[in-house]
Amino acid sequence: MNAKGRVFKYGDNVDTDVIIPARYLNSSDPAELATHCMEDIDKNFVNRVQKGDIIVANKNFGCGSSREHAPIAIKASGVSCVIAETFARIFYRNAINIGLPIIECPEAAKAIVSGDEVEINFDSGIITDVTKGTSYKGQAFPPFMQKIIEAEGLVNYINRK
Repeated sequence: MNAKGRVFKYGDNVDTDVIIPARYLNSSDPAELATHCMEDIDKNFVNRVQKGDIIVANKNFGCGSSREHAPIAIKASGVSCVIAETFARIFYRNAINIGLPIIECPEAAKAIVSGDEVEINFDSGIITDVTKGTSYKGQAFPPFMQKIIEAEGLVNYINRK
């Protein structure tokens, strides 16, 4: 499994309130949530993001409330992976549960900048900044997590069993 796309870069402590603002939580429709993804931190994100693009952030991505809407909005916007130095634990679990690939890799998170083209090999955990010609070793997904992501989430994975 691989992902490849253009990077949107953010800093530390990107919380769930800026990923999907609370005023939009009256909807659980992924397509509707996607139209408001990141709007309180990056007004132009929804107009610029393309299928396959990648979010890169620094420390503690997804902190704040435990809403599952946040990874749903990111995934529905077309983002293929989120790379960060660290993730809030509940966001990490929610992301895997809905089938959004996320990788912790402090070196990549620090070095990659907005606009870079990045490719991720989920089997090996290798993150390649195609723009700069550099590679980083992120944490590869264990096989069972890859199966959850391939199934588009935990519920689908369990239903297929």
